[in-house]
Amino acid sequence: MYDYDLFVIGAGSGGVRAARMAAGFGARVAIAEDRYMGGTCVNVGCIPKKLYSYAAHYHYDFEDSRRFGWSGLEPAFNWATLRDNKKQEISRLNGIYDKILDKAGVQLIKGRAVISGPHGVVVEGKSHSAAHILVATGGWPFVPAIRGHELAVTSNEIFDLASFPERILIVGGGYIAVEFAGIFAGLGSHTTLSYRGDTPLKGFDADIRQAFFSEMQKHVKTLMATNIESITKGADGSLRVGFEEGHQEVFDCVLYATGRKPNTAGLGLENTKVSFNANGSIKVGDGFQTAEPSIYALGDVIGRVALTPVALAEGMLLARRLFAAGAGTMNYDNIPTAVFSHPNIGTVGLSEEQARSRFPDGIRIFKSDFRHLRHTLSGRDERTFIKLIVNKSDDRVVGIHMVGADAGEIIQGFAVAMNCGLTKAQLDTTIGIHPTVAEELVTLREESSQG
Repeated sequence: MYDYDLFVIGAGSGGVRAARMAAGFGARVAIAEDRYMGGTCVNVGCIPKKLYSYAAHYHYDFEDSRRFGWSGLEPAFNWATLRDNKKQEISRLNGIYDKILDKAGVQLIKGRAVISGPHGVVVEGKSHSAAHILVATGGWPFVPAIRGHELAVTSNEIFDLASFPERILIVGGGYIAVEFAGIFAGLGSHTTLSYRGDTPLKGFDADIRQAFFSEMQKHVKTLMATNIESITKGADGSLRVGFEEGHQEVFDCVLYATGRKPNTAGLGLENTKVSFNANGSIKVGDGFQTAEPSIYALGDVIGRVALTPVALAEGMLLARRLFAAGAGTMNYDNIPTAVFSHPNIGTVGLSEEQARSRFPDGIRIFKSDFRHLRHTLSGRDERTFIKLIVNKSDDRVVGIHMVGADAGEIIQGFAVAMNCGLTKAQLDTTIGIHPTVAEELVTLREESSQG
């Protein structure tokens, strides 16, 4: 009756996973992509960002090594080398996605897909039909329409700048903004972060926000409670930024990291019954089904949890529901998150604010603020902060948060334990590995507060 059982629009993490799984269950699957294989994460997100973060950390590693007995010539950073090696790696990953889909028996169609009806998709003038259509087109950077906004770059372009900016302004206070602030400060740029709020990382635990902000200010100039009014280009190519508060500053590059919007423009959704949430994301039920029964959506485009592993999990769940009689629903509790800033942030579970509102019988708070063993020799003024939140009524650990080196690596393991119902008593009876940062989580004994 149809050309395909499933037609996927968008070859990012969620779309590719759904397509592969569906094909593995015996479905006839096609996937359309008009930009790059692997989506945001592979091309302009997680992967290049982490590679650049590694590069930035070498700056501090070289400095720290001197107190450990290392000496020699001063290393020099070359932007073009990093940029071009990154391009080579991303190209390799793009090719892997092609091979994965081909091996799974998924037909890859290059071009812009437009939905023509409940079961119809047109790509580059050719019509296709499918029993089910999946929209997995992700998000797109948002830049407010200030005067001169076209002179700014976003996370889509920042990795491939022709030259390294000696002075960079990063606008925003979310995880993307603070990650790039850490990257460019580490690579040697005079880095300024401008944010309209008073502390970055809104939505994170308040103590984590403050602990991180204190550390970031050691490397990055911060302009809090500020708003950009205009950007103008000088004869020498520099960018003059005017702030609503009345002052001006000059930079070589302005990066806007002010959030992402669901990427739904031009998809032809007006030809269907698909409806939207107030923020522009596609409205779906627990099974990712839209108001048009044959059309589904997942990943960043539905505006739930914009993380690659979440999109992967959603893609697997949908494929099972459609083609393997699966009946499960997505669990968004205890999703671990890392911010690859300097220093790193790792978090899983509830913030203190969330926990206090959820548990009427109260919570117990444990905190630790200390100097990493490494810096007792390096001399670096950097602190590590750990916070544990426990539900008083049943002793369950409901939140773990950390600011410090390798926070993401450490929190990942504790996230597994939390999903198994981890209690504070179990942490107390666990032997720590000494000397490590992670052992701090099994040696916390004195409560910071209750309530």
